[in-house]
Amino acid sequence: MKNTIQYLIFYILVSTNTNHTTMTKKAERTTAYIIETVAPIFNKFGYVGTSMSDLTEATGLTKGAIYGNFENKEALALSAFEHNRNILLEAIDNKLEIGVEALDKLFSILNFYKQYDVFTLPMGGCPLLNVGVDAQGNNKLLAAAVKETVKEIEGKIALVLENGANKEEIKLPVSPLQFAKQFFTMIQGAVAMSTMTQDRKYLVNTITYLEYLVKQELKK
Repeated sequence: MKNTIQYLIFYILVSTNTNHTTMTKKAERTTAYIIETVAPIFNKFGYVGTSMSDLTEATGLTKGAIYGNFENKEALALSAFEHNRNILLEAIDNKLEIGVEALDKLFSILNFYKQYDVFTLPMGGCPLLNVGVDAQGNNKLLAAAVKETVKEIEGKIALVLENGANKEEIKLPVSPLQFAKQFFTMIQGAVAMSTMTQDRKYLVNTITYLEYLVKQELKK
């Protein structure tokens, strides 16, 4: 009798934990699905421009189901930006791992940005440009998240430059961070012009010029 009771208690505990784990995994999958689905919508139409009907239509979920996973629209928009941000940062990290010397890594990142419009098409465009502009005056948290991402990318480029200078692979006319800031400013400026005019020549020609500039300024 005692063994039977112990078995029943054990069975109940195991069943409860299994059900809890299953429900948790289902909730996580739902949350991930919502973020992946709405990320391009927020990126394309902006925080204010994205309506609840846009979200429910895209996800096939009710308003209650969506906000059952997120506190409010702002939390969902932040998660959507973070999703796109992580995709971008992962791609940049992968490109900066290519090659051994600093110049190889810089040319790798420039090659990536030559096709940046194609890369960001599934996202609804460049998340830094779209959210960065849209969030100004609309959402301080989103604006701050974009600013932090820009700084992070500049820091990654600066680290490549610093390591290259320390190994005497390149010569730097200014500090690594200053060069990285100007380097990335020209890239994002080209992205902006290409987006506004719908003419990718702005992007391709600027990147080509940057390739020349890197050779002239940094090559020893």
